[in-house]
Amino acid sequence: MVRKATSLFGSDESQQLPLEIPRDDHSFSRKNISPNALKVLYRLHEAGFDAYLVGGCIRDHLIGIEPKDFDVVTNATPEEAHALFSNSRLIGRRFKLVHVTYGREIIEVSTFRANSAAQAEDTDKRQSLKGKDTARSSHGIILRDNVYGSIEEDAERRDFTFNALYYNIADFSINDYCGGLEDIDKRQIRIIGDPRQRYQEDPVRMLRAVRFAAKLNFDIEANTAAPIKEMAHLLDHIPPARLFEEVLKLLGSGYGVKTFQLLREYGLFKYLFPDTDALLNSGWQRKDITPDAFILQGLSNTDTRIQGGKSTAPYFLYAILMWPSVALRHEEFSKQGLPELPALHQAATMVLDNQVASTAIPRRFSTPMREIWDLQFRLPKRYGKRAFTLLHHPRFRAAFDFLLIREQSGTDLGGLGTWWTEFQEAPDNQQRDLVNQADGRKNEASKPKRRRPRRRKSNAKRPSDSQES
Repeated sequence: MVRKATSLFGSDESQQLPLEIPRDDHSFSRKNISPNALKVLYRLHEAGFDAYLVGGCIRDHLIGIEPKDFDVVTNATPEEAHALFSNSRLIGRRFKLVHVTYGREIIEVSTFRANSAAQAEDTDKRQSLKGKDTARSSHGIILRDNVYGSIEEDAERRDFTFNALYYNIADFSINDYCGGLEDIDKRQIRIIGDPRQRYQEDPVRMLRAVRFAAKLNFDIEANTAAPIKEMAHLLDHIPPARLFEEVLKLLGSGYGVKTFQLLREYGLFKYLFPDTDALLNSGWQRKDITPDAFILQGLSNTDTRIQGGKSTAPYFLYAILMWPSVALRHEEFSKQGLPELPALHQAATMVLDNQVASTAIPRRFSTPMREIWDLQFRLPKRYGKRAFTLLHHPRFRAAFDFLLIREQSGTDLGGLGTWWTEFQEAPDNQQRDLVNQADGRKNEASKPKRRRPRRRKSNAKRPSDSQES
């Protein structure tokens, strides 16, 4: 196939693809590559295999972002690559890969893959492939794809054009097979091939398009964007465990606010958080929570932390996104006569049970989410020793941050966030004073009490059974 591309490096002349940019004409060098990734590349090359860096690390460098993930692609099969590295292991069933481990860094090595659908139409090509392991669901989603091919075929089956850029360790050139350099120049996200077919094969590509649009501040090219709303329902056929991981990438990478807005715009959010989406569309709110303002404030605070180099817990992110639904259910159970905390526990259970059908939440995350929500009702109760006990609760800091987000989003909690801020910073004697000031029971005790009339003692004998007593 002959196509045209405009060079990223200042040339206005259209060039045929594939486009090879020699070392002297681009800025990506070995200084930009992880030393461990270089070790993998050189060992594969010295063993007689083709070895390339591919995708995000090249894209990010050309855009001006420091590369972090270095993925290697080769014509060696997973078994051949695994045999070269004693510090490696074979993983994956859906896509068989090799992970080469250096301390905490993992270099992922994959084999050139072919488009299994296209190969199925060509018997000669199919028989010439090293691997023939492929499977699809009844909805057309690729469940397993270990059909190996050439680098040209590998490029054609990648998701977006700017992810089909290859850095060749043999001559240090960059190879562009699908016009990714031109799309970087245009600051656009363009899917490779027919959008409908590619989304049918893997609906998560729609989420990836949104994630890149938010992270890179790129536009989604018109043909790439057109089918998304119509095909968003295919996310219902993706395993909830996989969608859980995708949500963390989408909203926990420092661009949560923009990503949330795009997910809503393209009709994708409701397949990740159906209860929350329905609540946002209903317009429900009450004096202590405005759902959309709360979620946006929570995502904004999380973005600020991540962009400042701080970490954030996945359970905190999920606790923010599901709190409006918990508040709604809590209100419903309270109206049925349940006390405050039992109503909360019932609400949390209902919301979590509904959510795991869309994105599976591991228990190690759902338990601290419950604790954060529970503490929202305990933090106002500061009398006696409770404030000191709450301060040492393992989830106090997360619950305190959650409380501040509620106030910042417009909820009036009577200065509770300010009180807890002062309490944490105050010395011991001042902490006791703050508790006394906040203790509503002592304020009530200072008021004159109405004397109750004395009652005459009854001569009737009391029952002797202590259990009855």
